[in-house]
Amino acid sequence: MPTTTVATPLPSIGKMATVDCDDVNMDPDMEFLSDEELEREAEGFKEQGNAYYIKKDYSEAYNYYTKAIDMCPKNPSYYGNRAATLMMLCRYREALEDAQQAVRLDDTFMKGHLREGKCHLSLGNAMAASRCFQRVLELEPDNSQAQQEVKNAESILEYEKMAEIGFEKRDFRMVVFCMDRALESASACHRFKILKAECLALLGRYPEAQTVASDILRMDCTNGDALYVRGLCLYYEDCIDKAVQFFVQALRMAPDHEKARLACRNAKALKAKKEEGNKAFKEGNYEAAYELYSEALTIDPNNIKTNAKLYCNRGTVGSKLKKLEQAIEDCTKAIKLDETYIKAYLRRAQCYMDTEQYEEAVRDYEKVYQTEKTKEHKQLLKNAQLELKKSKRKDYYKVLGVDKNATEDEIKKAYRKRALMHHPDRHSGASAEVQKEEEKKFKEVGEAFSVLSDPKKKSRYDSGQDLEDDGMNMGDFDANNIFKAFFGGPGGFSFEASGPGNFFFQFG
Repeated sequence: MPTTTVATPLPSIGKMATVDCDDVNMDPDMEFLSDEELEREAEGFKEQGNAYYIKKDYSEAYNYYTKAIDMCPKNPSYYGNRAATLMMLCRYREALEDAQQAVRLDDTFMKGHLREGKCHLSLGNAMAASRCFQRVLELEPDNSQAQQEVKNAESILEYEKMAEIGFEKRDFRMVVFCMDRALESASACHRFKILKAECLALLGRYPEAQTVASDILRMDCTNGDALYVRGLCLYYEDCIDKAVQFFVQALRMAPDHEKARLACRNAKALKAKKEEGNKAFKEGNYEAAYELYSEALTIDPNNIKTNAKLYCNRGTVGSKLKKLEQAIEDCTKAIKLDETYIKAYLRRAQCYMDTEQYEEAVRDYEKVYQTEKTKEHKQLLKNAQLELKKSKRKDYYKVLGVDKNATEDEIKKAYRKRALMHHPDRHSGASAEVQKEEEKKFKEVGEAFSVLSDPKKKSRYDSGQDLEDDGMNMGDFDANNIFKAFFGGPGGFSFEASGPGNFFFQFG
C-alpha cells in the first residue's frame, strides 16, 4: 500500500528548506534543487499523471502522482488526484488515506472532502460519508453532487436498518434485496457482501453465496467472515467435514467469531448424532435409531439438506416400525425441504403402496420416473398403476374378509361364513331395505367366491386383468347357483326360524 506519510531526512543530507516541500527520499539529482524547481518538477509529474488519467491508464497515473507527492508531500491536490486514481482502481482504502491526508493539509479542499466521503460510502461507512458530504455543502452549499451523495448515504443507512429487521425475522430474501440496493453505492463494502452471502446460504442459494465469499477471499485470504460463509455453504450442502475445516480456519483468523464457533459446534454435533442413528439402524435397533434421528433434527433447523436426509431416515425407520402414516409424514417433510430428493419420494411411494393409497403412490413414482428414467423406476411406476387399476374394482378379498395370500381352504371357510350370514332366507323377516342390502351382499360374496375359487380367474384377477376378457359377465351372475353347488344342491341345508329374527341351519 502506498504510504502517505512524510519521509524523515537522511542523516547524510543537510537540512533543506521547508516552505512547501519537506525533506524526502528522492533522486540524487534532485537533492539540491530549490523549492521552486521542486514544485515545477512536481507539477510536471502531476500533468503527466493527468494525461494518463484522461487516457484511463490509471496505473501509470498513480505512478506519476506518487512522484509528484514525493517531490512535494504537502500539496493537497496531489493526494486528491492520487485518491481519485486509486478510486478508479477500486483501491478504496488506500484512496481514503490519500483523501484524508489531502483535507488534513487543507480543510477547505472541497474535492478532498468529496472523495473522502465517496470512499467512506463505497466501503459502507455511511455515517462518516455523510459527515464529509455535509462539510462539502458547508464549503459549497449548492454542490449538487454532494447533495445527491447525502441522499445515497441516507438510503444506505435505511437499507441497513431494514436488513437488520429482516434478519431478525428470518426474512432472508428481504436482507438480500436490501444489501443489493446498498451495494449499488457501497460496492466495496465487505460487510454488506458477507451479510448478503450468509443470507444466500440460508436461502439455499449456495453457488451465489460461494461466489461472493470467494471474491472477497481473492482480495483478502484471511477474511474470517468470508471463510465462515464458505464453511456455511459446505455445511448446508451436507459436506460437514470440509465445512468444519473452514470454520476452524475462520476461528484462527478471527478467534472471537461467534457464528463460526456456533456453526462448527453444530456441524460436529449433527455429524455425530446422525452417525449414531445410522449405526443403530444397521444394528436393527429401530427404536433407538428413531430417537437419535429425532434428536439430530433439533440441532440446526437451518440445515435444510441434512435435515431432509434425517427426516427421510426417520421415515425409513418408521416404516420398519410399521408406523406408516408417520413415515409418510416424515418423507413429506423431507420433500418439502428438498424437492429434488428422489430417495424421499421413493420411500413415501412405498409407504403409500403399503397403505393402499395407490393414487398417491402413482403420483410419486411418476415424479421419480420423470427425474430419473431408469428401468427400476419404470417398473415401480407400472406396479403402482396396476394396483391403482385393481383398487378401482371390487376387492373380492375384502368381500370375503380374507388376506390376499389366503389359501383355498381359507377362501372356502370365508365363503361359507359370509354366504350364510347374508343369505336372503335368513333375513326374510327384516324390512325391505335390509333385505335388499343383504341380498346385494349375498350376491357379492358369491361373485367373490366364484372368482377366487377358480385358479385361472383368480390369477387374472390378481394380475389386474379384466375378467370380462374371459367371457365372464358379472351382470348375469347367479349367486344362488354358487350357493347350492357349494352346499351340495337342493335339500343340502335349510333355514328354520326358532322365533322372530332367530335362525338355525339344518343340514341334510
